Amino acid sequence: MKKNVLIGLLLLFVFHITKAQTDSLQWLDIELTNYKYPYAVSKLELTIQNQDLTMAYMDEKPDNYNGKNIVLFHGKNFNGAYWKTTIEALTKKGFRVIVPDQIGFGKSSKPDHFHYTFQQLAQNTKTLLDSLHVEKTAVLGHSMGGMLATRFTLMYPNTVEKFILENPIGLEDWKLKVPYQPVEWWYKNELKKNYEGIKKYQLESYYDNQWQPEYDQWVSLLAGWTLNSDYKTIAWNAALTYDMIFTQPVVYEFKNITAPTLLIIGTRDRTALGKGLVSEDVKKTMGLYNQLGKQTQKKIPNAKLVEIENVGHLPHIEKFDSFIKPLVTFLEH
Repeated sequence: MKKNVLIGLLLLFVFHITKAQTDSLQWLDIELTNYKYPYAVSKLELTIQNQDLTMAYMDEKPDNYNGKNIVLFHGKNFNGAYWKTTIEALTKKGFRVIVPDQIGFGKSSKPDHFHYTFQQLAQNTKTLLDSLHVEKTAVLGHSMGGMLATRFTLMYPNTVEKFILENPIGLEDWKLKVPYQPVEWWYKNELKKNYEGIKKYQLESYYDNQWQPEYDQWVSLLAGWTLNSDYKTIAWNAALTYDMIFTQPVVYEFKNITAPTLLIIGTRDRTALGKGLVSEDVKKTMGLYNQLGKQTQKKIPNAKLVEIENVGHLPHIEKFDSFIKPLVTFLEH
């Protein structure tokens, strides 16, 4: 009886906390013009797929510039802002840090119609680097950004000096286990999203039910968009990028990577696309990063693996010191 009362009180407490957070949600503009990034944001005008689009980016070149550059590729449910502490640490070490928001994300354009491919996003990023006269760089990709960084590295091997993956998705081919869903299905799912649903997904997939108050800001960034009358445009772009992720695997091409590679893997991570579409038995075989990191290290020539125990999908948020130390060591040597 006492146990049931305690559980009831806990659920009531969580409800009130969540309701308070929902009530205080900030309405966000479609290109986040009313959300301040940690560093100055510039814009690159692109004419692609018969339309004029804008690609936002941060470019921090420190006074103690050591001649080395790094591009940070964000994940699907994020934007360049969540690299704040990474940018700060790397610029202190003398690295120039370039952080684009890909088309469809963050402060960049949200097209009404766009054919999303990792090749297109990689080409956009190369156009950005060319405009900045950056010929050589390291690349670091997190989550969906890991799939994009992989494609970029395969397309531009002479540009990429070092290749880093932080808990990337795409280390397995979900098409082999998950039934295909059309873009319209993903779109309907996006339209249903709210603060509670977004937090529940991140809590279970990213943090293994171990939540910290500082994670709320990344939920609010997505949930704030749902208050916008243009949310359908944002949801449509999100659906198109889900289709891109599902249908364009990179796992079969890891063997072709020639750049020195570092894998930083939080082993508690269980992120996998389409988990809700398969049986419990199949679900148990997906997103096992404690195994996927080791498997991927064997596929990429000259790859180093750093596993971070008891950390989920976002080592650079959840356990920054354990993330940044091996990264800096790898970049400096």
